Amino acid sequence: MVILILLLLVIDQGSKIYVKTHMVLGERIRVTDWFYILFTENPGMAFGWQLFDKIFLTLFRIIASAGIMWILVRTTRRSYPMGFLICIALIFAGAVGNIFDSIFYGVIFDHSYGQIATPFPPSGGYAGWMHGKVVDMLYFPIIRSTYPAWIPSVGGEPFIFFSPIFNLADACISVGVIALLIFYPHSFGHILNSDEASRTEPNNAGQANG
Repeated sequence: MVILILLLLVIDQGSKIYVKTHMVLGERIRVTDWFYILFTENPGMAFGWQLFDKIFLTLFRIIASAGIMWILVRTTRRSYPMGFLICIALIFAGAVGNIFDSIFYGVIFDHSYGQIATPFPPSGGYAGWMHGKVVDMLYFPIIRSTYPAWIPSVGGEPFIFFSPIFNLADACISVGVIALLIFYPHSFGHILNSDEASRTEPNNAGQANG
């Protein structure tokens, strides 16, 4: 699992740093009709959502990642299915990948507005610690159409599926969570039950000896 996590982190950070140091914010590269590299920066959550204060969100990510790491350590010591462990590893790698952006990118790079960002600029980065923006670049407008005219308020307006712009870390988190919900919906209950049993076993043993 360690090798998988490190590999995902290297690919995630490598792609982000390459985009950050070779593209201007808003620039796009057409790969196919349904796949573009589109450089955006996200100050909020995955897929461009912005629901919380930046520092709160970064701290939440750190705490959540610590919890995921605890689960991963607990499960690797026991006979859990390999697929379950891979799902947890995907979620952990994705969370850490975006945490790195949030904590360090504001200090490491200058801004990307109308220019290619410079690493470690003499004048300092574009933001302080824990205020960095997450680099997103994967855009898959698989279907482009318009809403039917009979739909109120949006009839005749452009319709794009799939419109979010994301990165490898977001994809890892999404794939891991969806796979857990589909294939291992009861595994977390087993983890909690096993922890409860391990805490009560010494007490039970003491009562039996008495």
